[in-house]
Amino acid sequence: MTGRYARNPDFVFRRIADELILVPVRSTSPGPGSVYTLNEVGAAIWDLLNGENTVEDIRDRIVERFEVTPDRAGEDVRVFVSQLASVRAILPVEA
Repeated sequence: MTGRYARNPDFVFRRIADELILVPVRSTSPGPGSVYTLNEVGAAIWDLLNGENTVEDIRDRIVERFEVTPDRAGEDVRVFVSQLASVRAILPVEA
C-alpha cells in the first residue's frame, strides 16, 4: 500500500488520555454505533494522515518517534492504513 491518504470528514475524533477515539458520523460510514479506539502509535499515524504524507513518509516518522525497525514499522503502517481504508476512515488522495 503506497500513496497518500487523508482523514475522512465523515469521522470525528477525540483524544482521551493516550487514546484517540474515531466515530463515523454519517450513514455512508460503516455501521452506526461503530467506534474505533486507537493506541498511541495508531493516533500518531492518524495525525500524519493529512493528505500530504505518503505511507513511506509516515513509516519514517514512526521509526523516528518509536523504537521500531523500518521493516516492522513499514509493515505495521501498511496494515493499519489498509484497515482504516477498509472502514472508510481515510480516503486516497489523487496525485
